[in-house]
Amino acid sequence: MNQTIAFMGAGSLAEAIISGITKAQIVPNENILVTNKSDINRLKRIEEGYDIQGNTNKQEVIKQADIIILAMKPKDAATSLSFMKEYIRPDQMVISVIAGLTTERMEAILEKEIPVIRTMPNTSALIGYSATAIAKGSYVTDEQLAVAEQLFQTVGMTTIIEEKDMHTVTAIAGSGPAFFYYMVEAMEQAAVEAGLDAEMASQLIAQTVIGAGKMLELSGDPITLRKNITSPGGTTEAGVQQLMSEDFASIVQSCVQRARERSMELAAKS
Repeated sequence: MNQTIAFMGAGSLAEAIISGITKAQIVPNENILVTNKSDINRLKRIEEGYDIQGNTNKQEVIKQADIIILAMKPKDAATSLSFMKEYIRPDQMVISVIAGLTTERMEAILEKEIPVIRTMPNTSALIGYSATAIAKGSYVTDEQLAVAEQLFQTVGMTTIIEEKDMHTVTAIAGSGPAFFYYMVEAMEQAAVEAGLDAEMASQLIAQTVIGAGKMLELSGDPITLRKNITSPGGTTEAGVQQLMSEDFASIVQSCVQRARERSMELAAKS
C-alpha cells in the first residue's frame, strides 16, 4: 500500500492500530502521520516509539494524507470534522474508529462527497487480534472498501456489516474485551482470597482464557464446549449452577444491551 495514513488522535486505540500497521509493514513508517488535540508528550512518545511522524499542525497533516483515521474522543469528533472540511479533498478517504459516529453524520458535517467509512476495532489490535467491523458510507467504492479491509486486517480479522448493526458490534467487539478482563479480575481476586499466589493465579487464568478462546475459534460452539467439561456432580457443574442461580446470563445480556444503548446515545449527540 503506497498511501499516507494520518491519525487524528493519539489515544490507546490509535496507538494499537499504529502498532499493528508498523509491525505488518503495510506502508513505510514515514507514511504514517499522527496528531492530537493538545498532549504534546503523548504525541512525542508515539512518534519516537513507532518511528512515525508526529505533527501538531493539523492542517498540514490533513493535506498530506490519503487516508485520514479519526481516533479522537467522541466529544471532539464534530469539532474536528468541521475543521477538516475546509481542507479535505474528494480524493481522500476518512475512516472513523469512534463509537457512535455514523457515516451519515460525517458526510453531513463535511458537506462534500467524501468517501467515509465507519469501523469498530478493539485494543487487541495491539497484538494483531482485533475483530474489526466495517461499514461504508454513500460515496465509498468497492476498491476503497477493500483498502480499508486491507488496512485493518493488519491488526486482526475484519467483517463487512450493514451500518444498522454497528451499535451491537460496538457492544460485543469494541467493548467486549473489557468485559472479559473484568471477569478475569474477579477470578483472580477469588483465587487470591482462597490462598493462591497472585502471580500464579494470573498466569493460570490468562492461559485458561487463551485456551478457551482457541477452542471456541476451532469449534464455534460454546454450548457444546461447556457441556463437554461439565461432568454431573463435578466442580464445573457446581460453578455453572452458581452462575445460573445468580442469573449470570441476564447480567451479561444487560451489560451488552447497556453498551449498545450508549453507542446509540453517542450517535445521537455526535
